Parts: sequence; C-alpha cells; structure tokens
Amino acid sequence: MTETPEAPYATVDGDRERIPYEADALINQLCHYGVDREYSMARRSCEYLLQYPTWPAEWILQAVVIAWHDYLYTGDSRLLKANYDILKARTLMKLREKNGLISTTTGLQTPEFLTSIRSKETIRDIVDWPHTGILGLNKQEGGETDGFVFTDYNAVINAYHYETLKIMGEIAEALDYKTDASYYKAEANTFLNRYNNVFYNGKSGCYVDGDTTNHASLHANMFPVAFGMVPAGKIKKVTGFIKTRKMACSVYGSQFLMDALYDAAEAEYALSMLTKTDDRSWFNMIRAGSTISLEAWDNKYKPNQDWNHAWGAAPANIIPRKLLGIEPLAPAFDTVRIKPQIASLSWVKAAIPTIKGKINLEIENKNGEYRMLVTIPANMESEVYLPLLFRKYEVKTNGIVQKTAPVKNEPFISLGNIPSGKYAIIMRAQ
Repeated sequence: MTETPEAPYATVDGDRERIPYEADALINQLCHYGVDREYSMARRSCEYLLQYPTWPAEWILQAVVIAWHDYLYTGDSRLLKANYDILKARTLMKLREKNGLISTTTGLQTPEFLTSIRSKETIRDIVDWPHTGILGLNKQEGGETDGFVFTDYNAVINAYHYETLKIMGEIAEALDYKTDASYYKAEANTFLNRYNNVFYNGKSGCYVDGDTTNHASLHANMFPVAFGMVPAGKIKKVTGFIKTRKMACSVYGSQFLMDALYDAAEAEYALSMLTKTDDRSWFNMIRAGSTISLEAWDNKYKPNQDWNHAWGAAPANIIPRKLLGIEPLAPAFDTVRIKPQIASLSWVKAAIPTIKGKINLEIENKNGEYRMLVTIPANMESEVYLPLLFRKYEVKTNGIVQKTAPVKNEPFISLGNIPSGKYAIIMRAQ
C-alpha cells in the first residue's frame, strides 16, 4: 500500500482522520471566505488534493469547483494555469460512455485514466456519507443518502460532471484558451439537455436517482438545483419535492441543499432549515455540547464521529453567500452581487470581508418598509437586487427615486449596477 504524504499547511477534515478531503476542503474554503480574508489555506489544500485525491468520484470532480472558487475570490489565476491539465482530467470526461453519461462502474477506469487524475485507487460514487449498513447504522437510521439507488449512471455524479464542464469553460476563458472555452461551453450545453432527458421524470415532477430506477431522493434533486440545471418551468415542482424530504442528508449534503433552496428563492423554507431544533439541525450540535461543528447531526447518525469537522459548518458560508446574498461575479470582487434573502427576519447586520475590503450591509424589514444600508468598497462594482415584497412600491437610493426592473422568473427586482460608495436604499409599499 502506498502511503499518502503528510499535507503541511492544508485543511484537514477533522480531528479523527486528520487528512485533507475535497468535500471538507470545499465547505471549509467557502466558510473561510465568508468570515475572514484568508485564502492561502484553501489554495494550499486545493494544490495538495489535485496531486493526492481521495476515493469518492464526486470529490474528484469537486477539485474543479474548489479551484474556480479560489480564482473568483482572489483574482489570481496561477493555480488554474499550473494545474490546467489535471483540472481537465478531473471533469472525468474519460469515464463518458456511448450514451453520453459518465460512469465509474463500466470498466473505463484504466491505469492511464487513474494516472491522469493522480489517483492510486479506483474511484467510487458516494452521493453522501455514511451509507446504510456502514459503521453500525441499521435500517432505522438509514444512512445519509435518503435511500439513494445506485446505478451505473447516477444523477448525482453526472450533475457534478455538468458543473465541471461549465466551470472548465469559465477557466479556459479566464486563461484565454479560446478553443477550449468554446469546447467546454458547448459540451456543457449539450450535456445539460442529455441529463434532463435521462433523469427528469415528467410524471412525478422530479429527478430520479439513476437511468434504471424510478426512485427519487433528495440528493438527486438538490444537486441539479444547486448547479443551475433545472429549467425555469420545472423548478417549482422540483423544489416542492425537495421540501417533502426535509433534511434527509448529512451535514455535508446540507451545504448543497441550502445552496439549492436559496438559488431557487425558497428563502423562508431555507431559513426554517437553518433555525430548526430537531436532531438533524445545527442547534442540535449546540444541544449535544459541542462548541464547533460536528461531523454528523448526532452520534446516532455516525457513531464514530468527531466533534470538530469542517464539513459541518455550512451556515458560516450560507449566511453571507445566500441569506445576505453577497457573492463575487467577477474575479477578486471586481463585481459583486448583492441579493439578500432574509425572509421573515426583521433585521440583519453584517460586515463581509473581501480582498478589496469589507462590504457592510444592514437591513431592516418592517412596517411596510425595506431599508438597506450598504457600503461597497473602492474599486468594486455591484449588482444589487431587492426582494419583490409589495405589489406596488417605490425605491429610493440616497433619497433619489431609483429605477428598477423585475427579474424574469424570480421574485426580485434589479437596481442595476451600483459603483463603490455608501448607499441608503429604501423600498416602501405604495
């Protein structure tokens, strides 16, 4: 057995295993970005995991996502350029079968393929963890995959494949590799149509787990929503199904569930998931006595869990990125999107760190008035959105009536591009 070398200065998953894993690194990376201006640990972890990947197939794909986040938040393309060939291999294009889908179980994991992704062992689909029957979990607990039915061509790994194709188009464009950029963007578009044709069940209005099963899990639906794969006319049915499954995922899976809910403008339900107090909640971690995020919702869901695990910390990035709605649209926050979804909260106040300085945001929503105070740092432009709260309304920015435009298929209005500065934005019901 070949030992994996130690990973100095890289994010580890938690106290029990103390090695880097892509899923943990991804969530920890986003959490760092949400609460401090720390980029080096995420970058070092990405560099390490590109050379020494772990076994889950979806996590092989996540390296592309991690690398892209690094570029968006820092504006530094050196990691992308130095690892471009490995990132291309991490899309798992070499596992694509004649039907156009990728599979880890149909004999395509050749030695050459494994070398291209730097893996010392064959990779396997994971969906979520742990599975039923692992670590003493019985049918009553059921594992964390919501009964996912594994097939040769499964919906989750193929959703990740689409996400990496889409991102590789952006990476190639950022590096001025025009031919590759056109190729990956075309592949992503073609693959998206293929994916929806195979996995979307029009009768039930949701996605199924695989090409040979009618079982529909939370996971088969939350990932397509989180990755922007669901046609606008179908999103309500898919999110309706997602809400019937509640928190039928692990603390790792919750990252993508929360991303999906906010991206689908299901802010009130998302807030209820953030604040609920049953045994599958972040509140339960506090009730259990932990002062930091756990590896699982409770000991009964993972008997060997540790009590300081990176992948249990999703709210640390969901709150700034989705509830407050602050995300970079251009590298190094040259352009930022500010799209709050505070739902029934009456006020929020936050200072969000960026490479260009803090974005200060304060919102009050009461008595027919939605008031936003925002400071946008120098050398940064913003796209600002407000929730469509009233049938008739007026918006003023620093006392001047503001032109707005409704956002197609979304419950928001756009204020357009706003440059750096301090703004008092007030929406009043008319």
